[in-house]
Amino acid sequence: MIPPETYFQFHLVFVLPVLVLLVVISWYQGTRMDSPAAVAGLVVILALALGYTTPWDNLLIEAGVWWYGDGVVWETLWAAPVGEYLFFLAQPTAGVLFLCLLDVPTDMSLSLTLRERLAGLLAGIGVSVVGAVLLVSGDSWRYFAAILAWAGPVLAIQWAFGWTYLWHVRRPVAVAIAVPTLYFWVADWAAISLDLWTISDTYTLGIAPFGFPVEEALFFVVTNIFVVQGYALYCWLVAQWQTVAIVELPGVTGEPGD
Repeated sequence: MIPPETYFQFHLVFVLPVLVLLVVISWYQGTRMDSPAAVAGLVVILALALGYTTPWDNLLIEAGVWWYGDGVVWETLWAAPVGEYLFFLAQPTAGVLFLCLLDVPTDMSLSLTLRERLAGLLAGIGVSVVGAVLLVSGDSWRYFAAILAWAGPVLAIQWAFGWTYLWHVRRPVAVAIAVPTLYFWVADWAAISLDLWTISDTYTLGIAPFGFPVEEALFFVVTNIFVVQGYALYCWLVAQWQTVAIVELPGVTGEPGD
């Protein structure tokens, strides 16, 4: 294998092959991605990933948290390379396709108590609070803290909506998070080793087993959690929404003239 020297070559070596493999396996095995609703869910995940990650990513690049090697980047939009935006779409696609290869039950009721929803909401907010506290603890915490502060709102929404369901399907969800995370850890470590991009020593903790910063590891854990939990919750909602009872308001019968 010829080592990639540009961001686009990185996609050709590490990203495109795994996407093609997942598409082929999905095609032959048959997955839940065979319906318009399933495809619509993927489109929603991609739109959210692109929209939510873009400002955060660009601001960190502008702050000098990481940068790219000479000749690696073809063109930039804002501060991020075009290849970065492609990655914002490729990683969630891989996560969703892998999740859909697994058996994830959707037969649990959508009902959660108010206490359960508040617990999920507060847990997600707590992640952001920790990130905010660490963010003012020194420059070395900047990247790590920025990930947590950015992750909290998404986790709060997901957990408030259905953390009990996610716990119910925790085994396939954990596998669907772990496998893409491990793969992208290796891919990112290779890119860093080849100097395609460099993570700042100033804004990181300096913990980097085998030369792989712990912040990069955390980023891929968090983003794959976003994707897998989000799509699992979407499939659960689609499967169960017709079972939700329609509550009639007092004095309203639904008849014309009432």
